[in-house]
Amino acid sequence: MLYFTLVPLARVSLFGPSMHMEAAERVNSAARIGAEKMDEEDETVEEIRQMSGYGGDVIVVGGFPAAESESESESDLAAAEIMVIWAIQGPTSFAPNALVAQSSLELRLDACGHSLSILQSPCSLNTPGVTGSVMWDSGVVLGKFLEHSVDSKVLSLEGKKIVELGSGCGLVGCIAALLGGNVVLTDLPDRLRLLKKNIQTNLHRGNTRGSATVQELVWGDDPDPDLIEPFPDYVLGSDVIYSEEAVHHLVKTLLQLCGDQTTIFLSGELRNDAVLEYFLETALKDFAIGRVEQTQWHPDYHSRRVVLYVLEKKSKRCLIDDSSLNQSY
Repeated sequence: MLYFTLVPLARVSLFGPSMHMEAAERVNSAARIGAEKMDEEDETVEEIRQMSGYGGDVIVVGGFPAAESESESESDLAAAEIMVIWAIQGPTSFAPNALVAQSSLELRLDACGHSLSILQSPCSLNTPGVTGSVMWDSGVVLGKFLEHSVDSKVLSLEGKKIVELGSGCGLVGCIAALLGGNVVLTDLPDRLRLLKKNIQTNLHRGNTRGSATVQELVWGDDPDPDLIEPFPDYVLGSDVIYSEEAVHHLVKTLLQLCGDQTTIFLSGELRNDAVLEYFLETALKDFAIGRVEQTQWHPDYHSRRVVLYVLEKKSKRCLIDDSSLNQSY
């Protein structure tokens, strides 16, 4: 259950009118092309796989060994994924968040038998480029997805080393710690104060199954040795795909953090198809990527604004090659 404490706040627009129109045209074009492509075929065949760090099925985006898509270029695979996502979910960058209220000073959420109180700083949205001071749908979706997956026994975080990127307000990392993970929540230096406050508020009771610490991490810089020695079992990120300028540094950091046994869960806000396409094209050079259908999310926490991906390094020897299925919809 979600609860909000509301305070007055002037509406903040992150984009000018011309950017709104351009974004809307791109969204409508992508959805139109995707729908036309799907209409051209009587049925759409999607390849289903499993990944070693997650027991649920994923829809293949690309990068898997012996996959039907293996012969296609990264740019073609990324473009195809964008057309499918925009055609199926029909997101719009102007749609309000369905699961959070960014004008609130506090987000209250029940998770893992606890009532979490996540403090926000709505006034920070006035600062260009600052989005981590408030919650977004993608963070709630990822946190509740982790809880639901553990409850469904397709995921185990007990005793696992977990690094969260761009932790922001810290909800996802808190839930991962409550599920038994030993979590390092990371963000930029000026974002750590609010993050530490939320960790102290929600995980101080002594009945947390795992642990949580906060650490500075600037994407693209060499991570501290304790983050990669040993490599984490899981890397988490919500709303970390937000600009083309940040994609290169994000992918570099993912490569630095990931060993052959690391699985990545990324949930993204469907604001801009060009940015997501650029991320997928870049990441597919080094990672196998699968999309988690909303049927596998927590049944009470869905959002058309959000997409959820699982990534593993292509060099990972334990990708499950023999579990692929062709399934018609």
